[in-house]
Amino acid sequence: MSKVYTTEELIQILAAERQACLKGERLKLEVTVSGNPIIDQFIRTDGLQKFTAYQDFKAAIHDYQRENHVSGIIWHEVNVKGKTVHYPKIDSELIALNQDLEILQSAKDSILQFWYEVTSDMDLYLSFNNSKQHERIHKIDVERIAQRTEWASLWKWENSNFLEIILQLGWGQPQEAYYKRGRPHSGSEYIHAVNPGNHPIG
Repeated sequence: MSKVYTTEELIQILAAERQACLKGERLKLEVTVSGNPIIDQFIRTDGLQKFTAYQDFKAAIHDYQRENHVSGIIWHEVNVKGKTVHYPKIDSELIALNQDLEILQSAKDSILQFWYEVTSDMDLYLSFNNSKQHERIHKIDVERIAQRTEWASLWKWENSNFLEIILQLGWGQPQEAYYKRGRPHSGSEYIHAVNPGNHPIG
C-alpha cells in the first residue's frame, strides 16, 4: 500500500511547486493570451504559463485530497489582549473536505465568543468592494451576519500603537470564499474591529 501524504506534506509540496513555477521551471506551454497566433507572438506569455502550470498542479493536489481523504485543516492561534483562541482553518492552497466543513462549523461559536470578548470596546466596520471600502456597523449587525454564515476565521494586525482584528464569516468552500470566486455557493463577509477613532487598514 502506498503512503498517503499528510496535510502538512501537501502544503510543503505545493510551496515547492509554486516556487518552481515562479522560477519558470514549470510552464504550461500551450497557454496563449489571446488565442490568435499572430497577436500572441508579440505578447509575453511566460507569466500566464507559470500561473496556469501551478493552478493545474494545485487542482491535481485537490483531487488527491478528495481521493485519499486528506484534510485541508491547519490549526491556528490568535492572541489578543491576553486572551488566546486556538481554532481550525483551511490552508489557503488546499480545499475543505466535507468533514473539514463540519469541524469548521463546530468551531464557529468559540471563535465568535472570543471575538466579541476582545472587541467589546472597539469600533466595527464591514468591508465591501473587495475591502477597498468600509462601513461602520454595530454588534447586532455582526450577529445577523453570523446567523447566515457557516464558519469563521480570524486575522490580527498589531503594532505598538495600532490593533485591528478581522473576523471572516463565511459559507461554502473557504478556498473559494477567500478569493470571491465561488459566489453564491461560497463566500464571506469581513468585519474589522479597530480601536475607537481608527480606521481599518487590512
